[in-house]
Amino acid sequence: MGRQPALGFIFITLVLDILGIGLIVPILPKLIENMQGGTLSEGALTYGFLAALYAFMQFLCAPLLGSLSDRFGRRPVILLSLLGGGLDYFLLAFAPDLTWFVIGRIIAGVTGANFAAATAYIADVSPPEKRAANFGLVGAAFGMGFVIGPAIGGWLGHYSFRLPFIVAGCLTLLNWLYGLFVLPESLKPENRRVFSWKRSNTVGALLALRHYPMVLGLSWTFFLINLAHQVFPATWVLYTGYRFDWGPSQVGMSLAFVGVMAAIVQGGLTRKVVPKLGEKRTALLGLTISIFSYIAYGLASQGWMVYAIIVWGSLGGLATPAIQGIVSQQVGADEQGGVQGSLTSLSSVAGILGPPLATGLFAYFVGSQAPFLLPGAAFFCAALIVVIAMLLMKRVFVLSRKSIMAGDCHLLKS
Repeated sequence: MGRQPALGFIFITLVLDILGIGLIVPILPKLIENMQGGTLSEGALTYGFLAALYAFMQFLCAPLLGSLSDRFGRRPVILLSLLGGGLDYFLLAFAPDLTWFVIGRIIAGVTGANFAAATAYIADVSPPEKRAANFGLVGAAFGMGFVIGPAIGGWLGHYSFRLPFIVAGCLTLLNWLYGLFVLPESLKPENRRVFSWKRSNTVGALLALRHYPMVLGLSWTFFLINLAHQVFPATWVLYTGYRFDWGPSQVGMSLAFVGVMAAIVQGGLTRKVVPKLGEKRTALLGLTISIFSYIAYGLASQGWMVYAIIVWGSLGGLATPAIQGIVSQQVGADEQGGVQGSLTSLSSVAGILGPPLATGLFAYFVGSQAPFLLPGAAFFCAALIVVIAMLLMKRVFVLSRKSIMAGDCHLLKS
């Protein structure tokens, strides 16, 4: 008799995976700047390009990995991705120039697409009424990984910008070993479906969403939320370094604090808020808070203000698991991997467009050609994007309610 699937298994897997990513965040922009040379603006643009390249590979591969997990199970997809990701960290650690670094980021994007299988795993083991709360565990895993990862990465960065990659590689391979011996399969044989290239390519996977009007509408909201969120990984190190003169250690500590708050909100608070407010109201609350927090980040004039904003701004993280919970309830058990792969692809599109947009705005408004100095321009843009996302989501909810009412009237007439 095999082990029973449990959220604890996938949660620990995600924590260790994110821990490896968190280790390299504080030092990656500086490493690129040192390898390339040049000005701050030039380094920012290169960093944005590499972040977009990583997301582009996720965009291409997420539907494929999601569909493969629908056919062969979540476990093999997650394990192969972890193995490839762990080995790739060592490639990045010893990359002699930017060309090899580009190759490493391409591989990292392919292996990073395993989140489609991971979120499908959560949907497999969660009853419909608890999926929104359990999707909060993804955010909690991110939070816990970023509590320790950036703090250690910033500290290691003082000794060598390459050292965090080696540590991240070791942790990811330990994560792979953990999954190899402990992680059980979550997808039941009767819920597997035949693999199809039509569903597994990016365009086909996104077109498949049209069969679920509410899912399609919320997918665009999901995309815009992720597009706005790209301001953090793209410009946090650059923005805080420019505005507050923060080094790797201070950046690492701030990201660790972000992780603490994310773990509290998405790992604990989501489970209390969603049952009381429902998925729709929770999503609207989260987006409203996000709008004001983005504006506040852009206006912050002293470093201590950032920590105050992180505390209440983290409540914006309530929106994503609530939306994922609604989406997962609209599709069958044999389609969770494909749908989650589609959402991951949309997130990756945001990752392609967001970093160049955010770093481009930052570079322009701190550069010599700017009409006026505005370091927080990228955060103001993110706030505007979330406003559009919230309006779109409200429209989807209104149309859904009208559709349900029209259906009820039809039944009464018949």
